[in-house]
Amino acid sequence: MIFPTIIHVSIEVFASIPYQVREASYSLGATKYETVRHVVLRKGAQGFLASVVLGLSRAFGETMAVLMVVGNIPKVPKSVFDGAATLPTLIANNYGEMMTIPQYDSALMLSALVLMLVVLFFNVLARFILTRVERRAE
Repeated sequence: MIFPTIIHVSIEVFASIPYQVREASYSLGATKYETVRHVVLRKGAQGFLASVVLGLSRAFGETMAVLMVVGNIPKVPKSVFDGAATLPTLIANNYGEMMTIPQYDSALMLSALVLMLVVLFFNVLARFILTRVERRAE
């Protein structure tokens, strides 16, 4: 589910690298492999990392497709093949009943906070990695 997002954004990132940069690499005697490895990948590393972060963040927020695939069984799975429920599906399925039970309201809001903190953690981690990639590229 995240691969189309990652692939599409990555293609746009690598297509946005100016052709003159590649031509300059060829004019210095680099082969196609060396140009791709040392020029294209280095120039597009930040955008590729951003596409991976975008895909992962989208995966954490997916609700309906995951609900249909995983089975929406609210229990802790014992196997990889057991059914389960994810935080977005828990929130989506029980949002209508939330106002009737006060503790249920608090539990759903806590699960939304946990989901937001997980996505925030991965975004901060990606920003940290992106900063290291930028320093290494300089």
